Amino acid sequence: MGVSMATARTWVERWERQQERYAVAREERFTVIADVVEHVTAGRPRPLLLDLGCGPGSLAARLAGRLPGAEVVAVDMDPLLLELGRTHHADAARYVDTVIGEEGWTDALGLDRPLDAAVSTTALHYLPEPVLRDTYRRLAALLRPGGVLVNGDHFPPDEAPCAAITAYVGRRRAERTGGLAHEDWQSWWAAAARDPELADLCAEREQRRTASSGGGAGEGLTAGRHAALLRQAGFRHVTPVWQFGDSVVLVAVKGDSPEEDAAGLP
Repeated sequence: MGVSMATARTWVERWERQQERYAVAREERFTVIADVVEHVTAGRPRPLLLDLGCGPGSLAARLAGRLPGAEVVAVDMDPLLLELGRTHHADAARYVDTVIGEEGWTDALGLDRPLDAAVSTTALHYLPEPVLRDTYRRLAALLRPGGVLVNGDHFPPDEAPCAAITAYVGRRRAERTGGLAHEDWQSWWAAAARDPELADLCAEREQRRTASSGGGAGEGLTAGRHAALLRQAGFRHVTPVWQFGDSVVLVAVKGDSPEEDAAGLP
C-alpha cells in the first residue's frame, strides 16, 4: 500500500497548508518546541526523541532538521498519514503504527534507552482524561532524569471568562496571516479519498475508525488541568513557555532523581 514520492509530496504539502487553519502560529510553535528540545539535549551525542501523534511527520522533520544527530521515533495510529510520512520524510524518523493510550502501546515503540524528550502538537487532546493521565505516567517512566515532555496544543485558560478572548485572538491571527483561506480538515480528507493511489490506505483508515471506541473526552482541558495531570503522573516541574491566544507550548520536566519524581505525586 505504498505511495509514490510525488503523491506523498503533494498530500503532505496540502496537509501543511490545511493545518494552518487550525494551529495558531503553527510554525512558531514548532520552532519553540525545537528550542526546548535543543536546550534539553545540548551536549548529548545522540538524543532520543519521541513524536506523539506524528501525522505525516511535520514536527519530526523539523526536529530532524534542527538536531541532525538525534534519533526520532514517530508514532501515530493513522495508516495514511504514517505512509505519507514514511515516504516524504523517510530520513526524519522511524515511524511506528500504534494507538497511544492502548494497552502495550509503549512496548511497540522498540526503545533501547531512556528518552531525552517526548513531543506532541495538537495530538493528545482527543484522549479521555483517565487515558491521558495514564499516558503521561507512562511517558514519565520512559524519560531519563531531566528529560522533558513538550506538548503544543490549544488549551482554554483556567479562568472561563477569558476563554472567548484567547480564542478570538487566535482567530484574528489566523485571519491576518491567511490561514483561514486554506482548505479545511474535511475537504482535505474528502479529496484524499478520491485519489486512487490512496484508496487502500483510506479504506484501512475507515476500518480502524469504525472499530475504534473513539475519544475526545479530553478536549477542552485547560492548561492548568494538564499541568495537574502531569504532576500526578510524576513530573516535578511544569510550565508554559509560549502562548498566542489559546495556542500554548507546555513543558513538563522529569525530576533529576527518583526522590524528586516521587515528590511530584499526590
